Formats: sequence, structure tokens, C-alpha cells
Amino acid sequence: MSRRIPDADASVVQRIREVFADAGCSGWLHARRCDDSPAEVCVGGRDRVVTASVYKLLLLVAFCRQVDEGVLDPAARLTVDPAHCTPGPTGLAALHDPITLSRRDLATSMMTVSDNAAADVLLGEIGPAAIAALVTELGLPGTRVVGGTADLHRSLVRETDTPSVAAAFAALADTDEAWTVSAYDPAYASATTPAEMTALLEALWSGRVLSTGSTAFVRSVMSKQVWPHRIAAGFPHRGVVVAGKTGTIGVIRNEVAVVEFPDEIPVAVAVFTRAARADPILPVVDAAIGEAARIAVTELRRPR
Repeated sequence: MSRRIPDADASVVQRIREVFADAGCSGWLHARRCDDSPAEVCVGGRDRVVTASVYKLLLLVAFCRQVDEGVLDPAARLTVDPAHCTPGPTGLAALHDPITLSRRDLATSMMTVSDNAAADVLLGEIGPAAIAALVTELGLPGTRVVGGTADLHRSLVRETDTPSVAAAFAALADTDEAWTVSAYDPAYASATTPAEMTALLEALWSGRVLSTGSTAFVRSVMSKQVWPHRIAAGFPHRGVVVAGKTGTIGVIRNEVAVVEFPDEIPVAVAVFTRAARADPILPVVDAAIGEAARIAVTELRRPR
């Protein structure tokens, strides 16, 4: 069981809180080393928060578990028609013609560019019960996945009383409105805690969750995520590997990651935020995620 870092380092927690306050957002953070150390940095890290697309990490692990068990062939090929898949700005939904690719490549697109369509296809392949079983097995009581992106989109259209997904997101982005939708509420949406996400990452990096091959696959695809504007922005140093997964919806901006400096113990960090404004692009909040992560990881860095 981990414990809070010593009281002498309480200034670290205060600095992180100030970063969130300066950015005009609420923030929750947890960080721990990927070893057996009890040290942690915790800023509301045991509160439940909305996952947004961070749920795709759980989906990836559940998929890899079924591959390890011989239930699914990762190389089996599926054909997806973009005209009939979940909308999204990246990945399969941005294409024009049917495409055939493997389950493993679906998982790669889901993680590297946060591909909504690929995620929903993969969720249909493994089923939500597989994620629920994984969460129970790993002892993550605050974590649950209530559906995929298509389910989320349907609820947004219904709750904003709009005719389409695009119209629903436009309504959420209207700064003259203050929407209260289930997608923002961890009591209704897919949810977790920052501490449970770092526990999952630590277990993954230690090799306790998946086979050696699947562990390497997870690390590889997470390190290829294309978004550099959140946690990775806090570590613009040669040789540092940031393996992460972002999550964004409306006022929610998140990322969980493992940060690895050369010859040092990797550090898992999870940052979840809720902005005061609903602007679709809020670089000040993205930067705050990177800065908060930098402060926390710096506190926990140790040589191997």
C-alpha cells in the first residue's frame, strides 16, 4: 500500500495546486515510481474522475489479455467502412473508403491517434465484460468503463437536444452556456482515479499483467502517441521516453503516462483536469498538465 510523500515535501503538492489554479482548471494528479517504493505524489489522486479516451488504455490491456489467452488472433484482419463507424477527427473516421487491417493495427491506431472508430470496433470484438473482469482482477474498485465512444456520443446528442454529434460538441463548446452532462460526471461516465491509473501503469511496466510480448507491445504503442502537448511537453529532453494516453471531451482534459529517463526508474503519472471554460482548444490547460507532471516526476526520479 503506497503512502504520501513526507510532509517536508508538501511544497510539491502546493506547487502543483498552484499550476492548476493558474490555468483556470480543477486538477487531480497521482505519480509513483514503477518499482516497489511506497513513495507517491498525490493531489486528489484518490478522487474519482472522468476517463474520457483514457479508457482506451483499459481496452488495450483487455484486448492483449485475450490475445495472451488465445481467445483472439491479433493478426486476424477486419474490414471497416468509415461511412458506418464512430465519428472522430483522427484514424479510420478520417478516411473515405473501406479499409482492411488487423486487430493489432486497430489497437495501434486507437492508442497512437486516439482513434474512436478503431476503439469501438475493438470493444465490439472483446466485449465490455472483458474490461470489467480485468478491472476486478487488478483490484481497481474506482474504475469502470460504461461503454465506448459511440455510446458517449449518443448520450451527448440526447442530453444537449441536438440533431447530430457535431452539433452536440458545438453546443458544449459554446462559452455562453454551462452544460451539465453525464459525460462530465464520474458517477455516470466511464471513470477511474489517478491512483488506480498509476497502479495499472506500474503493474504493466513490471510485467505482472500481460505476457512479455504483450507488455512490449503496450509500451511500444503508448510511446508512439502523436500528441506532444500535455505530459510530453513537460519533458522536452533528448533520451526521455513518454509513453502515454490522452483523453479529451469538452471541459475534460487528461493524460496518463510513464516517463522514463535514461538509467532511471520509470515514473507513472496520471493527470486529470476539468477546465472552467469550454473552449475546444485550451493550450494553457494542456501546458498545466505537462508542468504538473514535470513537478511530480522530478520529485520521484531515482537511478536504477
